[in-house]
Amino acid sequence: MRSSWQRWLGAAGVVLMLAGCAADKPKPTPLEPVAAKISARQVWSASIGSINFPMVPTVQGGVFFVASGGEVRALKAEDGGELWRASAGGAIAAGVGSDGRYTSVVTRGNEVVTFDNGREVWRKRVPSAVVTPPFVGGERVFVMGVDRAVHAFDALDGRRLWVYSKPGDALTLAQASVVTAFRNSLLVAQGQRLTALDPLRGTVLWEVPLASPRGTNEVERLADLIGPMVRVGDRVCGRAFQSAVGCADAARGALLWSRNNAGAQAVASNAELVIGADASDRITAWRASTGDVAWQSERLLYRGLGGALAVGPSVVFGDEQGYLHFMDAATGEPQLRLQPGSKGVLGAPVLSGTTMLVIARDGGLYAFRPN
Repeated sequence: MRSSWQRWLGAAGVVLMLAGCAADKPKPTPLEPVAAKISARQVWSASIGSINFPMVPTVQGGVFFVASGGEVRALKAEDGGELWRASAGGAIAAGVGSDGRYTSVVTRGNEVVTFDNGREVWRKRVPSAVVTPPFVGGERVFVMGVDRAVHAFDALDGRRLWVYSKPGDALTLAQASVVTAFRNSLLVAQGQRLTALDPLRGTVLWEVPLASPRGTNEVERLADLIGPMVRVGDRVCGRAFQSAVGCADAARGALLWSRNNAGAQAVASNAELVIGADASDRITAWRASTGDVAWQSERLLYRGLGGALAVGPSVVFGDEQGYLHFMDAATGEPQLRLQPGSKGVLGAPVLSGTTMLVIARDGGLYAFRPN
């Protein structure tokens, strides 16, 4: 290898589902043989039990923070060793946020539960369901509900510091969205708009629309940003559900480009390209500076691809049959295929140093490193 590896819909009081009938779904494109051009090895595996919520893990200081059922775990990226395990006291509804010390999840009872190195220190209820992982930073815990309201809590004692909320659409996407940091601002999704908030006060610093949704009804116009977004320098890029892929300059609060692309999974990015799969699993690479198409691939059509991860010279996708597809990020040519488990891959792989973690829907955890 040339280098180390660098639907639910919710409305107030209403839950909807967008899913095509299995009988109407085209058959997955048969896999072609792949002559391995890179190599990787599985270095450890573990199981955390079946995952039935949009779980997004967090990586901090060489530790993977994951959750399933009602438990949260901290696992060493090096060997999968368990540092701690804690109960949330109820079924978990959203992924994990952590700064390495404070770790937060949200239960289906809308309780934000925060741990200090595995010891529960507080829990507070929010008024709406939560499916986006909390973000923990600066001794604060930031939580966004499906109503798009953002709540800021003191990480030490759970004291509510502020709430940002504004009237929005009646229908929102209950899929993990965007709550993250950029320098001294908090970036959150407000529908198709990327909004920067002052993390101390909850006031708006700037807003940038990444999509211009069109349609004849609320479902067709739904274009919430899907998390996690990817950052390279001052550039942050992401996908607006079933609408577009775009990038913004987070230092200036300005849109760089937006391109129509109907998809529902997170994109990946390196210094040169932004890469993601659309609703048919057609993979497109856009030039990060301009949004021009660099290449497209239809080798994996209808295979149920998850989110992408850019790692070294490669981009990696998991699919519904548990395969990992490594492609040359510059050209889209296949490099390697692995199948660590028989169940579908959940979301996008995540990276800690040179260790890539893949999570299966049955709770299987598989860690890989380059040879």
